[in-house]
Amino acid sequence: MNRGEKLRKHGRTEARPARKGRRLGLVLVLALLLVGGGVGTLAYLRGDGGPALPDGAGPGQAALPLNDIAAPEQPYSAAEVGTGAYWAIPLPDEMRAMWISFQELEGLDLASEPAAAEAFGQVFEECRGLGLNTVIVMVRPYSDALYRSALFPFSHIINGTQGHDPGFDPLEVMVREAHARDLRIEAWVIPYKISQSWSGPHSLSDDNPASKHPEWVVDIGGDLWYDPGIPEVRSLVRDGVLEIVQNYEVDGIHFDDYFSPDSFEGPGAFDAGSYAEHGGGAAWADWRRANNDDLVRSVYVAIKSANPSVSFGISPQGDSDVNYHQEYSDVGKWMAKPGYIDYVMPQLYEGFAHRTPDGSDASAFENAAATWAASPRDASVRLYAGLGAYRVGLLQADGSRFGFGDYGSNDQSEWESGRNLADMVSALRSQEGYAGFALFRHAYLFQPGDPLSQGERTALEELLGQAPG
Repeated sequence: MNRGEKLRKHGRTEARPARKGRRLGLVLVLALLLVGGGVGTLAYLRGDGGPALPDGAGPGQAALPLNDIAAPEQPYSAAEVGTGAYWAIPLPDEMRAMWISFQELEGLDLASEPAAAEAFGQVFEECRGLGLNTVIVMVRPYSDALYRSALFPFSHIINGTQGHDPGFDPLEVMVREAHARDLRIEAWVIPYKISQSWSGPHSLSDDNPASKHPEWVVDIGGDLWYDPGIPEVRSLVRDGVLEIVQNYEVDGIHFDDYFSPDSFEGPGAFDAGSYAEHGGGAAWADWRRANNDDLVRSVYVAIKSANPSVSFGISPQGDSDVNYHQEYSDVGKWMAKPGYIDYVMPQLYEGFAHRTPDGSDASAFENAAATWAASPRDASVRLYAGLGAYRVGLLQADGSRFGFGDYGSNDQSEWESGRNLADMVSALRSQEGYAGFALFRHAYLFQPGDPLSQGERTALEELLGQAPG
């Protein structure tokens, strides 16, 4: 099968230019530095001198005000990529993605580079065999990194100890194994989480930014978060994303829905101190949303300054009111105006027949999908759907299922059909506006000996082997 046939098989019709190696890119960067007198230490070179972060920008500096960010009115074209940048695999005609979270990664053998290559290779091969074209892998779960970083310590997920160098670079292995299977790979970043009481890490390394800057950290019910109201925190997140795009041939950067540690406002709120210092008299909720606007816009600009061919997408919750009023994320603005995101992927995790106890079907799959499709959206922003593969549940040793169904007040038998996810993909293909989907998450579809997950896989394989429409 030639490359063009592979591209068509995985939903991509645009040929991809030859990938420029990082070594060649670095040589070009150094050469241009010597000739041209220098560029910002955190910005990749662009052929047209487009927007870049200021020289020396780092986590100790305040985030750029929005009116100082020269965001493009339209996305950059491939021709505008600078000579020092690599070529990312473009967004496909139909996104077919799999989320791979820290929970999957914890179950993999990452003791050595060969072991990690085999483990990632198996997971990615399973995704490719399902007919998918993209993997979205969590690489910065808890203010730590599954890659070699100048800003964050190595993750405890690799070998149990945060900050311990494993002797190889897991993300480098992931990128290599994904691209060897003609899969796009997006680096999934959690911006503000530091630790959770149930999942860890239960101790932070001395070189964790949270250890160095305890004044940035808030404790909410035993979980540690960065305070989004502190400009230096948002700068840290931005610079961390830029570091990934500069150093790894990822095809995209992905955020999910965690934009606020808590919805409580007023005296005693987690961000009362930062609000007093930076709020400027704005309404508390508006100020929080403005902080997240600043983060998303600055991350977008940083990515496009480094490499315009890398995509930036966000997967918010499926309920727009929750996003706006509890997560303080103005997703409607990010969709409607260029310069924030390349795609939005709402989490449409409920079933077709979902009903709340009061009888509402607003969150039922097709109704929620139609609501998002009707939302104002700039032509540069694509719309995908996050599908809840975890609703199938995990088969337990005693034959019961953990996490089964969507917990609605209705009959849950649709999640026992063995093809609910395939039916959702079919519904999306008939709904105007959608350009693909992602499945949350890998473990729920690849359970050895589980006939229900096997049925869902078989139905998806059959459907994804057909052309959309």
